[in-house]
Amino acid sequence: MAFKFLLLAFLAISACSSALASDPSSLQDFCVADPTAGSVPVNGHVCKDPKVVEANDFFFSGLHLAGNTSNPAGSKVTPANVAQIPGLNTFGISLVRIDYAPWGINAPHTHPRATEILTVLEGSLQVGFVTSNPENRLITKVLQKGDVFVFPVGLVHFQHNVGNVNAVAIAALSSQNPGAITIANAVFGSKPAISADVLAKAFQVDKDTIYDLQSKF
Repeated sequence: MAFKFLLLAFLAISACSSALASDPSSLQDFCVADPTAGSVPVNGHVCKDPKVVEANDFFFSGLHLAGNTSNPAGSKVTPANVAQIPGLNTFGISLVRIDYAPWGINAPHTHPRATEILTVLEGSLQVGFVTSNPENRLITKVLQKGDVFVFPVGLVHFQHNVGNVNAVAIAALSSQNPGAITIANAVFGSKPAISADVLAKAFQVDKDTIYDLQSKF
């Protein structure tokens, strides 16, 4: 009997741990984010009075428009998260459109709070993610129109347009605010800057190389 109780307790704790691994579940029909609430210290956003909630709180228009890819990476991410759709607050989902110029990249990055599932709408993309230490194994595939690929939460991943024409993808993420940490920007563009001594030792290069990289971010 005691063993059964311990087993049930373990399963309950495991279930709770899994539930806490993503955005908290909603306990009401909706909790539309209230941008006028100021800097109230809550994990997410304060709820708007439901009596004044309207259809536009759950609406966003613009994902049909191509993003401007005239930048060094040759890509543009157009988000539809809680910042654009207040009604997403507490729902644990969001969406992005990604446009890629020919041979453009969505540089290696992570989403600290979300798993991502990506669908190619136009073009061909090489995609991939890297497993955690110590293996650091690259799992990669070339996707065509209509193909779907999943990037596990927190792992470094990328997309690369491997065609001579523009490419477009839509991705869904399991957080209202998934966040994005672009590796190069975080490492070489931090403010204040990470010490060149630290980075030179980490990347096994000389400090002049580090200074040159930092100057680009």
